[in-house]
Amino acid sequence: MKSWRAIGFVGFAGVTALDLVGPLEVFATANTLMAEKTIPYATIILGATGKTFAAESGIAFHADALLNGAPVLDTIIVPGGAGLRIPTVCKKVAAWLRERAPVTGRVTSVCTGVYALAASGLIDGRRATTHWRFAADAARLHPQVNFHPDAIFVRDGPYATSAGITAGIDLALALVEEDLGSTLALAVARELVVYVKRTGGQLQYSEPLRFQTRATDGFAELGTWMLAHLDGDLTTECLAERVGLSERHFRRRFQAIFGASPAQYVERLRLDEGRRRLEAPGDVRFNCASDRL
Repeated sequence: MKSWRAIGFVGFAGVTALDLVGPLEVFATANTLMAEKTIPYATIILGATGKTFAAESGIAFHADALLNGAPVLDTIIVPGGAGLRIPTVCKKVAAWLRERAPVTGRVTSVCTGVYALAASGLIDGRRATTHWRFAADAARLHPQVNFHPDAIFVRDGPYATSAGITAGIDLALALVEEDLGSTLALAVARELVVYVKRTGGQLQYSEPLRFQTRATDGFAELGTWMLAHLDGDLTTECLAERVGLSERHFRRRFQAIFGASPAQYVERLRLDEGRRRLEAPGDVRFNCASDRL
């Protein structure tokens, strides 16, 4: 293992702050947890529109260097944001990516950062993803890229792309796992209080989130509770009692709201959890649902 890996973050006016800061915190936390042994990462913010720039939210950033002054990098991460979808900025970043990709181990994007990566031509014919809301537009502009709009993140050779906002954290955790192993990646996830370390193949819009967006009244917290008790009693009788309804009334309301019976929904949750565990590394595969990290 190298004593450190240089991770370059492309910054620009109008960046989505969490696209940049979320992955950066993953690598910084890995440094903190490894401090007694070695510092594995050097994180560098590279200004595409100047040494200082402001995020869409107004947060001010100061770049360590401009793109043309970037050192040799192990990994490049291109965050998303409205500023990158300005044609002149996108073209500039895309040209820089084409220049640097041959001497960089990994080139990645978060959310709409894929617009610049796709414009570079580097992922032509490759699989990619982005935020579900922008997937159709990205596919229309770059039909040569094989977009998978449901995935949280996608790896294809030296290139990786991730979905919106917090999916950049998932991707960064996967890179830490690749570099330093699953034990450290899970320790970083715990430190950041990430509820579950998601794999790239999981859906952006998860079943529990679908539940919460549709739920009302006593159903609002039921989906989260079910997810934390997948190995427990999730019979209709138990669930109805938890929300204070008769079994008949509960079953009728559940079907009307979610388009599935309680038993069908529980089966779906358990199958999703089983799939997640099978995709996980062997040493963490069998952690229980309520204590994943």
